[in-house]
Amino acid sequence: MNKTVEIIGAPSTYGQRKLGVNLGPDVIRYAGIEERIKAIGLNVKDSGNITVPKIDLEKFNSEQKGLRNLEEIIETSNTLSDAVSNSIENNHFPLILGGDHSIAIGSISGVSKHYENLGIIWYDAHGDLNIPEESPSGNIHGMPLRVLAGEGDERLVNISNYSPKIKPENIVLIGMRDLDEGERRYIKEQDIKTYTMAEVDRFGIKQVIEDTIEYLQTKTDGIHLSLDVDALDPVETPGTGTRVLGGLTYRESHFALELLHNSKCITSMDLVEVNPLIDHNNDTAKQAVCLVGSFFGETLL
Repeated sequence: MNKTVEIIGAPSTYGQRKLGVNLGPDVIRYAGIEERIKAIGLNVKDSGNITVPKIDLEKFNSEQKGLRNLEEIIETSNTLSDAVSNSIENNHFPLILGGDHSIAIGSISGVSKHYENLGIIWYDAHGDLNIPEESPSGNIHGMPLRVLAGEGDERLVNISNYSPKIKPENIVLIGMRDLDEGERRYIKEQDIKTYTMAEVDRFGIKQVIEDTIEYLQTKTDGIHLSLDVDALDPVETPGTGTRVLGGLTYRESHFALELLHNSKCITSMDLVEVNPLIDHNNDTAKQAVCLVGSFFGETLL
């Protein structure tokens, strides 16, 4: 990679109900992400954290009607979209550190401005394809992909004043093992390319990633990787808010990211849902940093 890696922190906890994920960008930094990337030989610019609304604990902990923390997420998404777009305009590789997965509304809105047919690799235990009327929780971190595809609350759909940002046929879901009924229906209706954990077991992570690259490279002009640490089994990454047993292993994930590095097709990346308040010794942030090392080309020899 000949681009500077620009780290942009998005310390938002508004997409879900557990405090602590807003600390994710800083604990990932503390675990050594900048030093790890520099050791590979790449240039790094840490642009710090975007400004997000201050947490009102009384409101945050209340039973809100409709979409939880909607105004805060709209503000955060617009701010992040601008920051990511500016990064790409400066010919940098944006590496966005969350925060919960609702931050992808902002990050991908900023990326998609620069591509005609942006591809998305959604490396996650969940589809995050809910719409408000079908969401069991009202938590927006379960909705970003559907919002980006142009469905959902109009104010979220029109972040950065355009919609849609992505096409369903340009999405690949990897690691799925917890989907709501509406998400399953939408995936089938739109024929979204999906690798559940059953497919990962059946084909192996090598074939899954190689097939994903082949599928997206033929139809897209850029590919964004959105990596939720809950894609890994909670034994590997305990410090995340929506843990689901039976996930990808640490080694599978390293190999997946090595393959993505070798493909030279990824143009931007999110790393989300690290929550140090429910972690052990910052292990999840450390694992995340190691995975990023593999993605940027770190090798043993």
